[in-house]
Order: sequence, then structure tokens, then C-alpha cells
Amino acid sequence: METRTILVLLGMLAVPCALANEAYVWTDEDGVVHYSDRPHPGAKRVELQAPNTSRSPARRSSAAEAATDDDAAEPAPPFRYESLEVASPGPEETLWNIEGTLNVTLALTPALQQGHQIRVYFDGNPRIVNSTTFQIDEVWRGVHNLQAEVLDETGNMMIRSRTNRFYVQQNTVF
Repeated sequence: METRTILVLLGMLAVPCALANEAYVWTDEDGVVHYSDRPHPGAKRVELQAPNTSRSPARRSSAAEAATDDDAAEPAPPFRYESLEVASPGPEETLWNIEGTLNVTLALTPALQQGHQIRVYFDGNPRIVNSTTFQIDEVWRGVHNLQAEVLDETGNMMIRSRTNRFYVQQNTVF
């Protein structure tokens, strides 16, 4: 008995699906054109093309998610900086009357990552700075060298700039 009920229900569901691709057109006595999905006396059957349909992207199955999680477990390629330069003072630049304070700007691409540090060598003496712009005090007249490098969380050098030589001049007051 249950099988018969299921077959009848399936048959009832199939009828609208079968008729869904049929349309009829006719013109009434007033000249108005009518369209319908049901036959009408004097109506002509219109052949319909298959409708344009699209599906939204299916949600990934848990097996696909597990495979992606395994892929995520593979180590990502190590982070790398593209370039590091001492932007200011420029190479071979002469600075006048800086009153002992040197303003330094580094050009680092990409930006400094969290946990990384910058070590600067001013005339061979290392110091750690927290930014790509900083000041060095007690810079007096003469020839000076400046170089920078970025260190990762473990203290390993990741990138190093070229050494920048620059000059400081002071006017003499008599």
C-alpha cells in the first residue's frame, strides 16, 4: 500500500514538471494577445527553450575542508622583505648645521612586520630602533656611515641596506 501511495505522489509531482516547458498563445475577439501554460480553444502551442539557470557555489563538504586543513598544515613560504634603503640622509649628502641631531628615514618594503626589529649601525656602533624614522643624537661635524638591517623574532638578519656615507658641516662662529 505504501509503494502505491508513493508512486501516485511521484506521478502528481511529475505532471507540473512535464507541463512547465509548454506555453500557449491566442488572440481574443478584441485583439488582445494572451499567453498561458494551459491549453485554450484556438491557442497555438509555443515551443520554449530550456530556461537559463545557474547555481550558487556549493558549500564544501567536510572531506574537502579536511583536505584544505591538511594543506594549511604545510608551512607557508618564509616572509621576505623586498628592499631596505637609508632614504635620508642620502648617500654622499652634506648636512649643514644639524646641531648634533640627525633625522634618519629608512625605506622598507613591505612595512616592518610585528615582532621584527631594526638594528642600525651608526659609524659601526649598533643600536636597536623601533621605527623606520628616528633620530640619532650627538652627531657632530665630519664623515659618518649609516647602515640598517631588519631582524626577525629570533634575532636573525632578514635584510640589510647598503652603507650610506654622508657628511656633517658646521659653520664656525668667531
